[in-house]
Order: sequence, then C-alpha cells, then structure tokens
Amino acid sequence: MSKKYFGTDGIRGSINSKNINGDMFFKFGLASGTFFRSQKKNKQFAVIAKDTRLSGYMLEPALVSGLTSAGMHVYTLGPLPTNGLAMLTKTMKANMGIMITASHNPHYDNGLKLFGPDGMKLSDKIEKKIEHLIDQHIEKNLSEPEKLGRVKRLETGTRDYIKILKKNFSEEFNLRGLRIVIDCANGAGYKAGPELLKSLGAKVIAIGVEPNGININKHCGSVYPQNIKRAVKKYKADIGISLDGDADRVIMCDEKSNIIDGDQIIAALASRWKNKKMLKGGVVGTLMSNYGLEQYFKTLNINFIRANVGDRYVKEKMQKHKFNLGGEQSGHIILGKFATTGDGLLVALEALFALRKGKKASVFFSKFKKIPQILKNVDVKDKNIINKSDIKNSIKIAEKLIKGHGRILVRKSGTESKIRVMGESENTDLLTKCVNIITKKIK
Repeated sequence: MSKKYFGTDGIRGSINSKNINGDMFFKFGLASGTFFRSQKKNKQFAVIAKDTRLSGYMLEPALVSGLTSAGMHVYTLGPLPTNGLAMLTKTMKANMGIMITASHNPHYDNGLKLFGPDGMKLSDKIEKKIEHLIDQHIEKNLSEPEKLGRVKRLETGTRDYIKILKKNFSEEFNLRGLRIVIDCANGAGYKAGPELLKSLGAKVIAIGVEPNGININKHCGSVYPQNIKRAVKKYKADIGISLDGDADRVIMCDEKSNIIDGDQIIAALASRWKNKKMLKGGVVGTLMSNYGLEQYFKTLNINFIRANVGDRYVKEKMQKHKFNLGGEQSGHIILGKFATTGDGLLVALEALFALRKGKKASVFFSKFKKIPQILKNVDVKDKNIINKSDIKNSIKIAEKLIKGHGRILVRKSGTESKIRVMGESENTDLLTKCVNIITKKIK
C-alpha cells in the first residue's frame, strides 16, 4: 500500500496547501509525538531545526503544539543543516528529530524530514504507522493537562554541530593557505558553513548568506552552480562549495571553474578510500547515477549497486550490504563512517582533507568520463499520468530505439509535481530523440 503523506524524502508541498499548513503540522506533531513517546519510556523529548523559509515561523509553532499536546518535550534549535539535526538527535539521545525544510525547492514550498533516535530517516514501515495516527481522531492522542510537554530554545546548535564535524578529523587538520568560495543558498547552512571553514583557517568568500525568508535557493546554491563557477574564477579560489537549502547536498567547483557533481565527488572519494583501505564493501548509487561512474568502478574492482532515488533508499542499501559510501548525482552523499544522512559540509571537509597537501581539485576530481546524459523535468498536475497507456507506449518506443546504445529512465518526482525523464547514450542525436518522444507525449 502506497503512503498517503510521506514521499521519497519526508513530507513536502506548497505552503497553505492540502498538507503544508498549520492544521496539518499540528496533526503531524501529535501523531509523531504519540508514536515515539510509546517507543521510549525515559526522557520524552524531540529536537526541531529548520531552514530559513519565512513559512517556518508559521509551521514550527503548529508542530510544537502537536508534539507538546502528545506529552513530548521539545528543544528548538533554529536554522541548522539537516545532518546537524540528525547528529544532535542522536548525541542528545532524543526520541526523535524533525527538520522543517523543503530542501532544494523554492521558498513557497516547505515540509518535514523525520529522524529516529539513531539519527536515521524513518523507514516506510514507521512512516505508515505515523500516517495511521495522523488520520485518527485528535482527541484519542491528546495528553492529560498535567502531562503536556514543555518547550525550550537551544542557542548552541550550530556550535555543537561544528564541534561534531571537526571531531571526525585529526586535530592537526587545517585549511590554512586555501581560498574557498562557499554558496550557502541563503539556507540552513548560512551560519555553519562559513564558520566551520574559517575556524579551520581558510580564506573564505561566502555568498548566499543573507536569508530573508524568500530568497532560499533563488539563483543560488547547488541548484544554481553558476554562482560558484563565477565566484571561483573572480576570486581565483582553490575550490568552490555549493550547498542546497537544508545543506544536505553539495556540488563543488575546481580551481579551473569546472562544476563537480555528486557522481564525480563519489568517484574521487571512493578511489581515495579504496587506496587508504577505508572503503567497505563498495558504493551505492541510484538509478540516476551516470553509467560512466559504474564503468569506472568496474576498472577499480569496486562493487557498485543502484538504489531507488532518494538518500534514504541509498542508506538502506548501504546498511543491507554493509557498504560505507553512497550517494546521488544531485550531491546527496552519505559517508557511512561519519553520518546517517547526506551532509554537504561533511562531504566538502572530506574532499578538502584529501587536498590539504597541495593537490589540485581539478586533478582529484577527474576520475572518469561521463556518458552524455539528458534530464528533463516535465511539470504535471497529476503524477499518475505516467501510468496512462499512451505514455507507457511512448516509453516503450524510446526504449526500443535506444536499446544497445544507452538507457532511458522515467519516474515520478518524490518531492515535486514533475515527471523526470532521463536518458544516457554516447549517441547524442539518438538520446535527444528518445527523450523528446516521451516528454512531448507527457506535455
């Protein structure tokens, strides 16, 4: 049975729409608080962080009201990267962590990402149990007046998160002599990103660090890497780092202003970890991972497995096969040795650690030749259009044409009202033709 509220990465949608409003966030808080309160009998508390969207001021109080109504105490952390919230959920020994964010989406969207006490995103099974509680009568889960939860704001979230990140590296590690551009997307990492790099001695050029509630991801961050490309060239930087709205993604840029996507970052880290005997089992990618990455890993005898799109599914495959590295082309990369979910700053630090002895970013990241890839996102009112017979027929036609020369992947977006059509082939004319056959039929 499919889920009613949760998508591939939590709950997400337009502000004041069916699911993203004060009424529903009260219900989400009440339901998740009820579920997790029943799982742990000692301290009963949740931690909440958010990105910089204006709507966070509306949704957070509603969520807190639901949680406290369920008898759950709450600590609010303010703006903090998603993995910072996951890390603090675990270190603080909370029942649960909730991140209020719509990640890379525009400011008019928002949503939730939920984490268990282990700092892991919730399984489909637990999400379905919470969905069942959401649809129950509210009165059934309300606490007695004397058992209501309390709320406290913690101001140390960013500092504590930075401290955890730095503990993963030797005390001698520093970035002195490096000139780094970081684009924080006017989002959750706007404080932590520059502060972390400066604390390690880097010369930092920070952009996308003036959030006003509606400029998150707007012509900045990992969805708009042209920003760091221009800035690296302008300031003659050694490397550029570009985060998304909740800082769980990273796209990078080398000193020659070449954009480095998630596949290229994964290839470089996997190669280094294998040489250092740090790589366990192999690497998990997704259905969207470039075929060139898969071919590169074959030359290194590195096991490569594809998961469904979504870093939660990547993490599940990593756990199942006991791999410690995985991620997506979009820049969601999970360093299993250090984190339970994607963390743009942590991945950037791991890459910078490899460059600390003067190696050029352009050399470190140039591991494989990418197979030409086209990705088109088609806006739709109903994503189930993908199941219509004429759409299915167009996909079959395209797959038959490209068979033996490449591949086609058509899927629903888990976070937006879009159908994503992706194709790969060395034959670019054929590739364009096949992708267009499908996109034109959807439109």
